[in-house]
Parts: sequence; structure tokens; C-alpha cells
Amino acid sequence: MQTVIQLACTKGNSLRDAIANDARLEAYGFKILREKKLGRSPGWTKVRSNVSGRRGTINIQWSASTQYLTCRVINRGAGRPSQVIGDFINFILERHKKRLKLITIWSD
Repeated sequence: MQTVIQLACTKGNSLRDAIANDARLEAYGFKILREKKLGRSPGWTKVRSNVSGRRGTINIQWSASTQYLTCRVINRGAGRPSQVIGDFINFILERHKKRLKLITIWSD
């Protein structure tokens, strides 16, 4: 199952880079798996939940022209996407709330 979280943000630097460089990311239960073209567009960051029992990966992309952060949450096996999504939204609201204008979530 794949779920998409899209965040409309205020103007500023890449929120993807801010997430990747956030010193508290691991305290919220996530670790960076891979990054491509850090600091350049288009680039992406892949984070995985490291909380026991949560099996999900989030692919994060930033669009500088639209100021949108698009996050694809991918779960396999018995993992519940709601748990990983909840952890990620909690992280975003606590650490980067000032940048947010709108959060939209949908799944296919």
C-alpha cells in the first residue's frame, strides 16, 4: 500500500533538507536510509521508521518552485501505514510547524 502526504509550505529553504539535517529525527523514530543530490533540485531523501513493530519507509521530495513537500509512505508486510504516518506527522508538527500551510493525505 502507498500513501501520499503533501505539505504546502511557506516560502523558504528546502523543507526536505531541513528534515534530513534535523538532529532530532532519530528521537522521533526515523533514520535516513539514502539521499540523492542533497541541497540540489530535484533531490530526494528516504527515511525509515526505526520504532519496533513499525515497518514503513517514507520517500521525501521537495519542489522549490511550488514550495510543496511530497512524501510517499510505503508499507510492506504486516506494517500499518497509520502508525508510520502518525509518527511522521507528529515529527513535522513539532519540529517544522512554522513552515506549514496545509497537510493533505491520500492513499491508493
